[in-house]
Amino acid sequence: MSFYNFAEDKDPKAENEYFMRLAIQEAEKAFAAGEIPVGAVVVCRGRIVGRGHNLTEQLNDVTAHAEMQAFTAASETLGGKYLKECTLYVTVEPCVMCAGASYWTQIGKLVYGAPEPKRGFSSKCSNILHPKTGLESGVLAEECGALMRKFFAARRD
Repeated sequence: MSFYNFAEDKDPKAENEYFMRLAIQEAEKAFAAGEIPVGAVVVCRGRIVGRGHNLTEQLNDVTAHAEMQAFTAASETLGGKYLKECTLYVTVEPCVMCAGASYWTQIGKLVYGAPEPKRGFSSKCSNILHPKTGLESGVLAEECGALMRKFFAARRD
């Protein structure tokens, strides 16, 4: 498990970028496995308690999204289903299913990188998040989006 040292760095932007880079590493694992490159990490008090990347092809399961994998891992690590004190970092805007799952986990904050105008929750159901969930978008959006563009460009060739 990675640990972010808050004592040395109290800059929220630097913290968000640090954890988003770890989510990007998860997305790169998905890319290497031929999966749509989305990665996620769940952080609680500076410690990664869950991580995941898309596994829909490998598991032959349309629900095996990065966020779902990270939620499951975090709940197992923490020993409970609610993630009120946690932040989800995900490289691409969650779909409605994953945003709905974040509602049920009562995640404290959702931070995502690249927008997803076709399948992202904000274009379908913008009020699906738990009322107490904080939201931040656009963190390292260009890097997150570039991995998606690279993946789909290779599929079209």
